[in-house]
Parts: sequence; structure tokens; C-alpha cells
Amino acid sequence: MAGAVSHTIRVRFAPSPTGFLHVGGVRTALYNWLIARGQGGSMILRIEDTDVERSTEEAVAAILEGLRWLNLDWDEGPEAGGPFGPYRQLERYDLYREAAQRLLREGKAYACTCLPEELSARREAARSAKPAAWRLCPCRTAGPTPGRRRAVRFHVAARGRVGWDDLVQGRIEVAADELDDFIILRSDAHETPVYNFAAVVDDALMGITHVIRGADHIPNTPKQILLYEALGYPRPSFGHIPLVLGPDREKLSKRHGDVALHAYRAQGYLPEAMVNYLVRLGWAHGDQEVFTREELIQAFRLERVGASPGIFDRAKLDWLNALHMRQTPPGVLGDLLTPFWGEAGVDPKAVEARGRTWLVAALPHFVERAKTLLEVARAMAFLFAPPPVRDPKAEAKFLTRDSLVLLHEARRALAEAPDFSPDGLEALFRRLAETRGTKLVDYAQPIRVVLTGTTISPPLFPILALLGRDVVLDRLGSVIAPGCGAGRTGG
Repeated sequence: MAGAVSHTIRVRFAPSPTGFLHVGGVRTALYNWLIARGQGGSMILRIEDTDVERSTEEAVAAILEGLRWLNLDWDEGPEAGGPFGPYRQLERYDLYREAAQRLLREGKAYACTCLPEELSARREAARSAKPAAWRLCPCRTAGPTPGRRRAVRFHVAARGRVGWDDLVQGRIEVAADELDDFIILRSDAHETPVYNFAAVVDDALMGITHVIRGADHIPNTPKQILLYEALGYPRPSFGHIPLVLGPDREKLSKRHGDVALHAYRAQGYLPEAMVNYLVRLGWAHGDQEVFTREELIQAFRLERVGASPGIFDRAKLDWLNALHMRQTPPGVLGDLLTPFWGEAGVDPKAVEARGRTWLVAALPHFVERAKTLLEVARAMAFLFAPPPVRDPKAEAKFLTRDSLVLLHEARRALAEAPDFSPDGLEALFRRLAETRGTKLVDYAQPIRVVLTGTTISPPLFPILALLGRDVVLDRLGSVIAPGCGAGRTGG
């Protein structure tokens, strides 16, 4: 059975559901998606779940949820999964067995009954032997041992060098005699295909024209090329994108912080920012840093992906996310904040009680200082309830006995203020400061500490207007009420 021949670009993302969706894997999916969308091709999603012991349905669900959150759609799937269901290798075992049987019939593969400990002993002995003694399995010449369960091993008959012109890395070649005969079907009860074999069969039968994946797959490619040739499949083009490294230039891992996509989503990063950041992690389009989705589709080309590893820079991601948040309309941003109120210690009912119009008006004052949605929600928490704890240093510095006198004056003036708008309130406090011969900040900082619990917040007068007269008077009154000493706080 020959693989499908297509003149249209067909790419695929083929994750293994054995853990979380890693940001490096997300970048691979993104590059494939951009190639397909930018060049009128198709993107296939295939779940490579032949590692039955480690694969989980939870991981499959996380992969699908992550791709959908990033708006990385795919183009086809099996009927059982509906139009948007991914292919599952577990459902395609008959295709792998059929291809393996053909290789057996043609003498391009053979049954292997070697036990793992026997192969381990031969491998140890081969380390000190000449290259010609590298072949580990004697079943190629001696035949299988009767009574043992068989695996199927590919016969590496190639000579010379196995090579390809990599779309990212350039020319890569490997000596054929460095490749030992390798397993294509395991000896378990299900005759489970190994990764290299299943990937080749699937890529060929799905008509994949370009295999774009991480550089850690380069060692697999010579074996896969030999399988393409043995099965008579057309060989796709290969492009191996460099790995994502941490700041220490080691492979990105948990020691560098969050590496799972869901962790960034939970912290309030926008999908647009993640896409923008990850696509630039190895690809450049002049000096442009910020892209819309449409601009990426138009501009992305694989030949502009560098061969050097990308360095994951959390500060750069934070900068991009903050920028994308500021470019998001407040109404949309308000909807995006919904899942984060609880994590920020805010009762969602309190947000609902304030109303959408109020929230939309409040957001611009807070989004300028935040890097994530969660930071926005936390910064706004004091608007819905008094801060449970005030900064002790701020209290000691600004809630002194002298400042309580100023707070008392401020509360009386606020109670009688005819204009509770930001401009009206600023004019009010400037008159107070001028009359008393003090600075505006002498009023502003103590009030800020009482209302927000800290000295860091958006400009004070919009905050007063957002909180409203009753809330402001109540919180100031809790501090300057009779019997309260300097530095004491109330609810």
C-alpha cells in the first residue's frame, strides 16, 4: 500500500499523551499550524498513544483543551471522533500490523525472540568490539527461538550513508552501519508498534508532505527514512526546529519554572500573547516583535526559523502579555477576568454587584501596572472588600497620630464633597492642602494605605471615585473612629 500523494502541503502535530503539554510542544504545533494556514494546506492532529502504560485520557484532554485555548484548530479526524476529533494510534493497530507483515513477507523484517537480558549482554560486549560486530540480534541469521513470544525487527540492509536536506538544520547524514536492526512491533500481546514505525505508516497514509518537529527527533529520522524506502512510501520533507532552552542554556525543564501550558493559562496569560511569544522563540521577521494572528499567518515561513536553540525568557513573555492585555478592549478583558476572581480572594458576587459598566471603567486604571490577568484581579481586590492585611511598614510610616488628624479632616471634606468625580476630588484635596499648608501627598498616602492596604496603587482620585463615597467614608471611619490609636486599623 503506497502512501497518499498530495501536491498540497499537509503537516501534523503528533503529541504523546504521557504528560502535560510542554511549551516546546506547543511551539511545534504552532509552527505546523502557521505553515498550513499560511500556505493553504492542512494540519492533522494525531495522538500517539501507543505507550499504553504511560498514556492517559487526562493528558489527551489537556492537549485538546490547550490547543483549543490557543485557537490552533485542525482539519480532519476519524468519523468516530467527529469532524474535530484527532486521530488515535490505538485505533490504527491493524494498519501497522499489515505494514509489518508485508515487510516480513518481503524479507525486510524478521521475527525476533531475544530476551531483554540477552540483548543487554550483547550490547555491553559490543561496546568494546569493532563496528562490524555491532549487530545485536542473532535472529536475523539464526532464526527465532521456538516457544518464545516474537517481536518484529526491521532488517537494516542499507549501506553507505542515510541523509536528508533538513529544512531547518541543513544537510544531515548518518552512516548506515551505525544503525542496528530495530524493533518495529513489540512482543507484547497487542503487538504494539514502536514510535518510529507507527509514525512512518501514519505519515505516509495520511499524506503528510512536511514533518516539522523538534530537533530531539533527528536521531529517529534515519530509521524512518529506511522504513519509507522499504515500504515504498514517498518520503516527506523533514524540518527539525531547535529545542527550547532555559536561561542557563540547558533543556527547558521544571527547574526553570513553569513548562506546562496549563500553568501559564492558570496564571492569566492571554492565548494571543503565548502565541506571539512562542512563535518568536526561534523565528524572526525583521525587527517586528508584536504580531496579530493574521500577521503571523501571512509572514511565517519555515526558512526563517534559526537552527540555534531558543532561550525561554519569562520577562519577555511578561512584557508581551502586558502589552496584549493593554490592547484588549476593557469589556473583553472583564470577561476574561471571570475565572480569576476567586483565586484573587474576590467574591464573584461582589464583582457582579458592581455591574459591568463599573468594571469596564475601572479596568484601565489597573491593567497598566499588571503583567497577567491574575495580577489584575489581585490588584483590584481592595475595591470589593477592605484589605484583610495592611502593609506593616506602610502603616508605621503613614498611619501615625499626626496623619489621623489629616484623615479626620479628609473624611469630613469627603462627606460634604459636592463632586465625587476624580477631577472634583483632586480639586478638593488641593484646596485642603493649600489651606492647611501641607503637601497633597500628606493626605494621599495615608488615605491610600487605609483604602488599599499598601502605598502602591493606581492614582488615588480615580480610586476614590470607583469605591464611592459610602465605602470611602466607612473605611476611613474604621481607622479614625474614637478609641483607635495611631497605627491601629479596622475592617
